[in-house]
Amino acid sequence: MALIKTAGEAVARIAYLSSDVVLSIQPALASDSDFSKHLHSHAANRSPSLVAKEAPEVIPVRYNVDPLLSAFQPLRSRKLVSVTTSSTTLLPSIPHLYKLAQYPIVLHVSLHPVNYPDYSEITAIRQCGFTFLQSETLQEAQDLALSAHALAVKSGKGVIHFFDPANSKDDAPIEIEDRELVRRILDVGSSRPMLGTQNEAAFLYVDDGRRAATTTGGASTPRDSRSETGHVRKAASPRRNKSPIREASSAGSSVRESSADSRPTVSSATSMDSSTIRPVTSEDIYEYLLAIWSQIEKLTGRRYQAFEYTGPEDAQSALFVFGSTGLFVDVLGAANSSEEFSKSGLVTARLYRPWIGPRLAEALPSSVKRIAVLEQIRRKTTKWGPVLLDILTSLRSGSSATGAPLIVGHQLGYIEPATARQALRGIFQNLNSPKPIQNLEVGSREEPRPSLDQYSLAQPKVESAYMKILDQVFGQRLYVANRLDAANAGISATIAASPEFGFGSLLARSDHRRRFVGEVKNAAATRNFTTDVPQSWLSKWAMNAEDAKHVNAIAPEIIARLSNDGSRLASTLLESKALFFKESQWLIGSDAWAYDLGNSGVHHVIASGANVNMLILDTQPWSERAAADAVRRKKDIGLYAMNFGNAYVASVAVYSSYTQVLEAMIEADEFNGPSVVVAYLPYNKEDDSPLTVLQETKKAVDLGYWPLYRWNPNNEDKGEPNFSLDSERIKQELEEFLRRDNHLTQLMNRHPRFAANLSESYGTEVRALQKRKAKDAYNTLLESLYGAPMTILFASDNGNAESLAKRLGNRGKARGLKTMVMAMDDYPLEDLQTEENVVLITSTAGQGEFPQNGRAFWDAVKDTTEFDLSQIKYAVFALGDSHYWPRKEDKIYYNKPGKDLDARISFLGGKKLADVGLGDDQDPDSYQTGYGEWEPRLWQALGVDKVEGLPDEPPPITNEDIKIQSNFLRGTIAEGLEDTSTGAISASDQQLTKFHGTYMQDDRDLRDERKAAGLEPAYAFMIRCRLNGGVATPSQWLQMDSVSSSYGNETMKLTTRQTFQFHGVVKSRLKSAMRGINKALMTTIAACGDVNRNVMVSPLPTRSAFHRDVHQVSAKISDHLLPSTSAYHEIWLKDNGSDEKQTKVAGDAVVDKEPLYGPTYLPRKFKITIAVPPHNDTDVYAHDIGLIAIKNAHNNRLEGFNVLVGGGMGVTHNNKKTYPRTGSMLGYFPASEIHLVCEKVMLVQRDHGDRSNRKHARLKYTIDDMGVDIFRGKVEELLEAKFEKPKPFEFKSNIDTFGWQKDEEGLNHFLMFIENGRVEDTAEFPMKTGLREIANVHKGDFRLTPNQHLCLSGVRDEDLDTIKSMLKKYKLDNLHFSALRLSSSACVAFPTCGLAMAESERYLPELITKLEGCLEENGLRQDSIVMRMTGCPNGCARPWLAEVAFVGKAYGAYNMYLGGGYHGQRLNKLYRSSIGEEEILDIMKPLLKRWALEREEGERFGDFVIRIGMIKATTEGKTFHDDVAEEEGE
Repeated sequence: MALIKTAGEAVARIAYLSSDVVLSIQPALASDSDFSKHLHSHAANRSPSLVAKEAPEVIPVRYNVDPLLSAFQPLRSRKLVSVTTSSTTLLPSIPHLYKLAQYPIVLHVSLHPVNYPDYSEITAIRQCGFTFLQSETLQEAQDLALSAHALAVKSGKGVIHFFDPANSKDDAPIEIEDRELVRRILDVGSSRPMLGTQNEAAFLYVDDGRRAATTTGGASTPRDSRSETGHVRKAASPRRNKSPIREASSAGSSVRESSADSRPTVSSATSMDSSTIRPVTSEDIYEYLLAIWSQIEKLTGRRYQAFEYTGPEDAQSALFVFGSTGLFVDVLGAANSSEEFSKSGLVTARLYRPWIGPRLAEALPSSVKRIAVLEQIRRKTTKWGPVLLDILTSLRSGSSATGAPLIVGHQLGYIEPATARQALRGIFQNLNSPKPIQNLEVGSREEPRPSLDQYSLAQPKVESAYMKILDQVFGQRLYVANRLDAANAGISATIAASPEFGFGSLLARSDHRRRFVGEVKNAAATRNFTTDVPQSWLSKWAMNAEDAKHVNAIAPEIIARLSNDGSRLASTLLESKALFFKESQWLIGSDAWAYDLGNSGVHHVIASGANVNMLILDTQPWSERAAADAVRRKKDIGLYAMNFGNAYVASVAVYSSYTQVLEAMIEADEFNGPSVVVAYLPYNKEDDSPLTVLQETKKAVDLGYWPLYRWNPNNEDKGEPNFSLDSERIKQELEEFLRRDNHLTQLMNRHPRFAANLSESYGTEVRALQKRKAKDAYNTLLESLYGAPMTILFASDNGNAESLAKRLGNRGKARGLKTMVMAMDDYPLEDLQTEENVVLITSTAGQGEFPQNGRAFWDAVKDTTEFDLSQIKYAVFALGDSHYWPRKEDKIYYNKPGKDLDARISFLGGKKLADVGLGDDQDPDSYQTGYGEWEPRLWQALGVDKVEGLPDEPPPITNEDIKIQSNFLRGTIAEGLEDTSTGAISASDQQLTKFHGTYMQDDRDLRDERKAAGLEPAYAFMIRCRLNGGVATPSQWLQMDSVSSSYGNETMKLTTRQTFQFHGVVKSRLKSAMRGINKALMTTIAACGDVNRNVMVSPLPTRSAFHRDVHQVSAKISDHLLPSTSAYHEIWLKDNGSDEKQTKVAGDAVVDKEPLYGPTYLPRKFKITIAVPPHNDTDVYAHDIGLIAIKNAHNNRLEGFNVLVGGGMGVTHNNKKTYPRTGSMLGYFPASEIHLVCEKVMLVQRDHGDRSNRKHARLKYTIDDMGVDIFRGKVEELLEAKFEKPKPFEFKSNIDTFGWQKDEEGLNHFLMFIENGRVEDTAEFPMKTGLREIANVHKGDFRLTPNQHLCLSGVRDEDLDTIKSMLKKYKLDNLHFSALRLSSSACVAFPTCGLAMAESERYLPELITKLEGCLEENGLRQDSIVMRMTGCPNGCARPWLAEVAFVGKAYGAYNMYLGGGYHGQRLNKLYRSSIGEEEILDIMKPLLKRWALEREEGERFGDFVIRIGMIKATTEGKTFHDDVAEEEGE
């Protein structure tokens, strides 16, 4: 049987079993308290409790964010709440405790600091109205925790159970709690307290009148003593007789009963019976507790009393210890007869409040004549300790004073275990002396070896982003008044970090500088300097003392002049030389300032009007719970500050807009007055990854929970608007709102639209309204039709289920049925039980999950117990892949949504029209095979299977139809761009815009939240440039930088196609972005689509002349194969209203035709690349055409090319008819005619490629179907020339060569590492800014590499130092990365790619970080391994050629491939299917170690795994699926 070893675990288990909600107050969200590890373990396992309908909710809360606020909402929702916390939380929470005491809440308090806890944190709150129970041993911790919960349930009042965890650390383990015993003691079913209703007013500090009450003369169940209006009612008859217990407890509490409120207590009675409602008293508490302890004794044999005495029955003296008793128990128990304390006992309080004085006298033997009271109180605020006063009042007052023992108080300090006997001896010597010393200190006031304080203030690493930005912007000018590492003599770190203290120190610092400015002015007017030079400089300085830019520029010069002067006055001024600089002064605060208990400091700063900058970090992630909990909700400091009208205010988020953060901080510094920058940095735990923070930020900003804005009241004087909204998604809504109210203060006086609690409810309302309107509109259309109704609901991720549903609807109409087709989540679920015939069609997402547009529907259906579907008939068809999850234990995922839906509808009473149909992608016709068998059964069940004269169905529209009907790529793109009702364009235009270089996408991080808010997906566009050979001029780089900042998401992606890519361009900005690219003499046409795309070239930094030759050829090929349509110019570049009709992008032809492509262009995309041996850095084998440059042996210039054809990377998971392929050699051809070779290869593909099946349409399949020799013959026939035999060549690597290199012309080139090609600014790495600054001075060019890195090319020797210093300044010269990281590559994947199944770009760096420790251990840091990751099997990062690759299969799950060639010449092969991070690390770490130990000289990783038999080599594309290490289909 499992055993419990710590008091924290014992208490946590009881709290979990006895609560609906447990607040786990922790030092940090990522750091465990004494309780949290055990609570979270139970919660993760969904272990049931004894009181909650489901597993209780465990809510982690940081100790310094007013944590007890979170208790009010569940308490008012009639839930049993417990809190696990350290004593650190108690004193700041006093304002809440008085009110919480009237609710049945239990606080389990672990006393801190560990090893020497401070009991003053208990005595300081003894009058707050709670009942206090104290446990000392491990078994007591379990029993008294249970007693606390039972007492709270019974009395309806709050209970604090406190204990010293160190006191029981050496106790023997105990058995886990008996659930049946806990159930009987709690007796929740019969005595759950009558809490207020959920509609109670949520006042925080105003008394709402709630009193825990009980009845006399009737049932004794505690209840709320308010009337229905919430007011306390008068007692019908006051309680007349006071028992001795009551009298003593009142006296013993000094002022009032601690368990009953100090205000006049009243009760109420009804007119219906003789029972009287009255407040719960101390006597009631004691009686309830005695009953609980009596029951525990009966069931376990363990006995508890209010005061516990241990020792001889004839003891002459006793110790009363209010502190750590463990040492004294051991020493007293082992005392010999000769020691002073051998005839002494020990007394402790189990029930500390209410203090029941008579029970203390009863607990003591009558022989006791002297009592030593030991109080472990480190913060002594009165002469006499509170426990001493309690005991004196109990034993030496009234009738008990006669014959009472002598009572001597002692202050208990820290005692080492070795000196415990000596300490006891000293205590009893003092106690037994004729004149004992009162308040004698025993032990040390301070712990000699302070324990590590978990609850000390510290800045989480994730929050450092904003501090780094402040450092970057202000440098040495930055002064943070309340920084955590500041040395403030005599001030605790907690106080020094508070806004009040920081504000005070800044005011003092400002006063000091003002005095200094006066001193400088006086000095400038005197003649007390050795020379006249300082006077003029000081005069200049004094005139501009508040102009930071001016004074900071001349301050160094002034200091130098004064140093040279040498006069006494100069020396005096130099003593304060730091004040010559104008600081940027800041206060930094956490989101704790946004709650009432921390907000006062913010108020003082704003109200003062002082020139102080505040940066307030809000780390609360957006969530439905946070948005719905009005009591928990923070103050909106931004709106609060704007209401004053005298403050600069900004709301920023570094993971949303880095540029806006910079602007806000600079503007705040320039503003003369208080400035408040509220900064968002959401995380669930302090060690959350940047990816998690990014995703949470995007949700909050996009949904309006965290709007980005700047408010500058000085702008009005300049004729500019005060308010500037910087978050695009809600800009239009807020601008209309501002226009309507005409001023932001009016907006604030109303409830702001973007308040968190309003946005959630508003979105829910909108969504419900949308569903209802859609359904009603359908019903209106169907009213005029005859026939039986059939409602078809679908859930679809990739469109197959949706298409099937719509086709079924059309076929149903043709058979006379009234059909309605809707997405499951668009359907008003309450109407389901009123339907007659329902058909549900769903595909399968992830690990057997519902598609996104069906999840809400399924969640509602699976959880409901109220639906009666006995009146409906239904059928389900499911789409899936039986081989997608190969392991036997994962077979349950096959078509799981459909199977689950069928079972659930049947359980709720639905009658089947047909058995569930299962469509399988592995069938000959994919899911159509199963569907073809299922649909006739459905018609037969509906009685419409024999309808005659059915019309022929129109064939589905294909990409070929779209192209041929597009009028040379025009379609309705122009009209779609003008449609402002949606951020999207039509489905056919989405296909056509690819030819123009742009894809429509949506932000998948935001899908669920936007849907819940009633919004369409966050549509935006990706733009890809066409950049021959990846070469850009500095001016082009600057223009691309500007486009990304002005129109995109402020980042650029350097792609594996060696070009620029922009993300997050919304439709309204799409045309402007295209024009911005055109201004740089660049284009996007044919960067995507079924045409020849960007031609790639090796960057070749060491051979500039040869690079020029190859680059010229690439430009010639690119221009030659460019589409001829003028649609691009008409749609994107032509001014509106222009009469231009047909203008070609390049060349001088004006006719609109496609001489090379024809009206249907190519069957699929077409890619060309050029590699220059020995570098295969363009992956020449992976493209439709791969050209291997051959140089002339005599002059080292370009001679010709070996031509490879038929490479390609795209694959479909589990479809063995699809595979990657490396190019086949056709032969050699001279450079002068190579553009014609490319043309003829493309034309053969145009005419012979498969246009009926896009999965089989790439050139690689054409060649495999046709055969290489036949294909070569067709190309040669068109060329009217033959290929020569290929020339010899050798590849040695396909990765980039980083660092500085010099070419044959004396020019310098620096190839820098850009991880996964993402160019952006972060607080740690301002990469984008650095590259922009370099582009302003660079005289060469920028070469983008196919591995997503960047080569700064053509740097002359005279410019070398300047460029190197700039690279160093912006950390762009850092190449100190592992070779694995330098050799890695990833595609974009989430959140923008619609095809992604898993993370890639955002996850691969994290995975590599987790492997780098293993690399270091095995000496592999400098050994290159080509590792690639993609979010889907389409192969954008060319994973199939990597030595190790991870290809996304579902979120968090990847297929692992091994054995690719290091030179890019060999495909890899599947090793493991559908594995997560843990399995990846379990495989990779031992494998890396084995490679380090067993590899042969120079053996690459991909070759090694083949040699040792882990994987078999892939010899050609057609064998890619053969002999895999783990069959996907098994």
